[in-house]
Amino acid sequence: MTKNLISRGGIAVCASILLACAVQAAEPEFLPSAELLAAAKKEGKVILYTANFLDTEQAVFKRFSQRFPGIAIEIVRAPTGQLITRIKTEAAANRIIADVIDISDRVQARSMIDLFAAYAPPNATDYPEIARTADRLWPRSGNAWTITYNSELVKDPPTSWADLVKPEFGKLHLGQTIIQSGGAPFNRAMFERKVMGEDYWAKQAALKPTLYPSQAPMVDAMIRGEIAIAPLVTNLAIPLAMQGAPIKWFFAPEGVPVTVFCAGITKGAGHPNAARLFLDWALSREGQALMVELGSFSSLANAPMPPGVDAAAIKAWYSDEAEIERVFKAWTDDWNKAYGYRQ
Repeated sequence: MTKNLISRGGIAVCASILLACAVQAAEPEFLPSAELLAAAKKEGKVILYTANFLDTEQAVFKRFSQRFPGIAIEIVRAPTGQLITRIKTEAAANRIIADVIDISDRVQARSMIDLFAAYAPPNATDYPEIARTADRLWPRSGNAWTITYNSELVKDPPTSWADLVKPEFGKLHLGQTIIQSGGAPFNRAMFERKVMGEDYWAKQAALKPTLYPSQAPMVDAMIRGEIAIAPLVTNLAIPLAMQGAPIKWFFAPEGVPVTVFCAGITKGAGHPNAARLFLDWALSREGQALMVELGSFSSLANAPMPPGVDAAAIKAWYSDEAEIERVFKAWTDDWNKAYGYRQ
């Protein structure tokens, strides 16, 4: 069952398709100017460097090519760390190949801000400042943390982050992603410490949750019944639940930690008009509805939401980039010590 539900590279294509059919977001179509569309078609393609799931980006490419025939998207997908290394190597040679770059590490992106052209989408004011990165990079995609549980094992489920430090839920076997597996786990841990209290980690660690190096093996373990409850990002929880995995998820009332990617157009892009068309569309309500269909979380004001979610009840929580830079090393060490994790 697990192999049918999840691909190791990201979300299974069939899960994305099922969710896209389920949302059916009735959003207005994005209409570019005739001049931009003509210039983009003349260029003919966009080269996208992305840290997002490959299956997600392939679904985006399919929808974009239906909307704007004749403009291809060449996708280069790798983890953020590898992309940053590649981008810096290309920059040193004064030859950045990408037209659009979308990565998850906003701190690193800010340090490379001079590699990006000045850019803002037509609906820039609909994006909160805290979700932007230096007004050149925009949250085309992102994920949010849910609390997810195996519905076959958990008959009286938790209802909050506070429940995940209670012994009765610890006995059901908790899962947790290590803090240093990426920007999203650090963001979740930062939320726990700042919102739930400095003793939250120690209280949860006392329940001896099983630690995982990333989300994929953890959700695999939940589906197999090895763990019953864990924080899980929307990109996995929502599509897998829609596909029929024995899991249920919810946004907790204390807050929803949101991790946003940051996308921008490179300086000297070989296909600047096609790049602008792509990002303008992707950041529009139409484009954001698609990302939500694929399991992403949108930072757009009054954003489209998955079926059954009350947007008014969500308390989105964003980390502060400057604070992350100050506390990253110390808090990573504190988390590892609290959970007894050693590399």
